[in-house]
Amino acid sequence: MIDPVTAMALGVKPIATDFAAGAAASAASSAAASGSGTFAEVLTQMGDNTINKLNDAEKISMDALRGNAGPREVAEAVMGAELALQTSIAVRDKVVTAYLEISRMAI
Repeated sequence: MIDPVTAMALGVKPIATDFAAGAAASAASSAAASGSGTFAEVLTQMGDNTINKLNDAEKISMDALRGNAGPREVAEAVMGAELALQTSIAVRDKVVTAYLEISRMAI
């Protein structure tokens, strides 16, 4: 991960520090806008967005190897994919933790 000072020196757009909150708010707002409000649909949409970002980053990286994309485009795509992946992992960890807590409850 790149710190904000280095990002500014390299000319990279700053990234919000609260990754999970930003992604969750984005998913919630897009789910509310599309009318799909179930938890499963939001998780599915987040997963699809993560996969798309990873595929786009890979495509841009391959374009850079061919000479069709610049280093800034590659850095932005890779950092965006990393952010999406970290958010997905954080959400997965929270879901697993919640499941384990529920399974420990006495009936």
